[in-house]
Amino acid sequence: MKTSKPLVLISLILTFISFSCTEQTAPPAPALEKRGNITQLIVDGNPFLVLGGELHNSSSSSREYMKQYWPVLKASGMNTVLAAVEWSLVEPNEGRFDFSVIDNLVEDARANNLRLILLWFGSWKNGQSHYMPEWVKKDFNRFPRVKAENGKSLEILSTFGEENLQADSKAFTAMMKHLNEIDSKTRTVIMIQVENEVGIIGSPRDHNNLANEAFSSSVPQDLIDYLLKNKETLLPELLEVWSASGFKTSGTWEDVFGKGVKTDEFFMAWNYARYLNGCVSAAKKEYSIPMFVNAWIVQPQDKVPGDYPSGGPQAHVLDFWRAGAPDIDLLCPDIYLPDFAEICTLYTRNKNILFIPESRAGEQGAGQLFFAIGKHNAIGYSPFGIENIFSANEKEPISNAYKILKGFAPVILEAQSKGTITSVLLKPEKNPVEEVVLGDYKLHFELNRSWRSPSAPGEGTGYGIIINSGTDEYTIIGNNIQVSFSPNTPGPAIAGIAQLDEGKFENGKWIQGRRLNGDDIMLDYDLAKRALENKTGTGLRFRNGNENFQKVKLYRYE
Repeated sequence: MKTSKPLVLISLILTFISFSCTEQTAPPAPALEKRGNITQLIVDGNPFLVLGGELHNSSSSSREYMKQYWPVLKASGMNTVLAAVEWSLVEPNEGRFDFSVIDNLVEDARANNLRLILLWFGSWKNGQSHYMPEWVKKDFNRFPRVKAENGKSLEILSTFGEENLQADSKAFTAMMKHLNEIDSKTRTVIMIQVENEVGIIGSPRDHNNLANEAFSSSVPQDLIDYLLKNKETLLPELLEVWSASGFKTSGTWEDVFGKGVKTDEFFMAWNYARYLNGCVSAAKKEYSIPMFVNAWIVQPQDKVPGDYPSGGPQAHVLDFWRAGAPDIDLLCPDIYLPDFAEICTLYTRNKNILFIPESRAGEQGAGQLFFAIGKHNAIGYSPFGIENIFSANEKEPISNAYKILKGFAPVILEAQSKGTITSVLLKPEKNPVEEVVLGDYKLHFELNRSWRSPSAPGEGTGYGIIINSGTDEYTIIGNNIQVSFSPNTPGPAIAGIAQLDEGKFENGKWIQGRRLNGDDIMLDYDLAKRALENKTGTGLRFRNGNENFQKVKLYRYE
């Protein structure tokens, strides 16, 4: 059969159009973008909330080992797995790369409809250098180590070894190039953690010859320029030290910042930041997606830098990291301490974007998750050792929280951008009661009590996320808390419940449940006493193990 030329031409045009459309279907690269007054993680063109979990350090090195866990992770409600990639596995011989561990992780995560955040265990992991290849470990002349104050070498690569930086950066850049080749059309990997909890353990600063020479030299001019440009917004911990020297702008590190371990830590923070930024700036030229560093934060028993990793991105030295590592997107705390709220506050100063790559699970973790994303617009939360946590308990509280929040995430993300969200985290021994203002009302939260015994305080942690979802309307999800309302604007002084509905969210859509009233809205029957306080005795109650949202409409009267 003979085909006419016009038909052949049309067929070619349609083929070209089809090919072009296929080429354009690849989603945009993950990025951090300003939405409203906050910055959010954007994945596939839309805001994304990381409901994550970090694997144990060695789990991701074996595909066979991980086979048993992928179904567990998929069923848990989480959407993102944090997994290590070891330099020693990627480049076992210098210049010869093996990316099979990355290929396996991407393929298996994708098959289980999970995203990935890769952790580059390169020069440092927990401040030490255990994940570098054997050829780096053995050649300590080419790849110098940190020396402690006593002159002895530590098993920690020095930031002052130029060969260290070149080798690490080369491997990291090669990994990112490969990742671009295998994942740019699907975007399974959404962020990269660069190294892990860097800093010197065992000494406030590096004392090898290269480090001593740098410490005795002038403070780099680009750091001085940054301090002068941002003097009005520098963190108080830096200003206190710098002011003691009269805000000197030239001289050695001790001339500008004085003598002592604080200056030692400042010096190391700047040099770690410069080293990591060198790795990141080169790698982003191959594949630019968000990259962050994490901190092993100061513990209660720590006395001086070096007891904790000196030079890491601690809250009190973040100015040096901002100055020295402008290409790093996030400076993140690993939080295992009980003062979670206070640490979040420290890491959100000067508009630092909050992401928590390591923390706890359990009831404590669920409360911390709610608090971080509601109060501080965190882009995500991730307990450590997640595969064992979920394997041990399929009803693990953090899993239940993830399942609840998964369908609610679009609503959370929109409310974050609008500034119409907050959260509470109540503890019996610390803050069993808290009042917050959101929209036109004050919301009075307390640990759950029985209306039959309103003076008996609740036990255990209470937490909740609150969204001002419309005029006189709030959507709340909580655990072990109760909330009552009072007006915060001129007008009638008493707020009552017009209607209260229970429900759930699926893909951001409200699924109506019961209409609540009667006993379900009573918090206190001492109505005369409550009336003197312009209260009604009514409110919302969320018991332990609650899985339902409540949407309330208020009205006002006198």
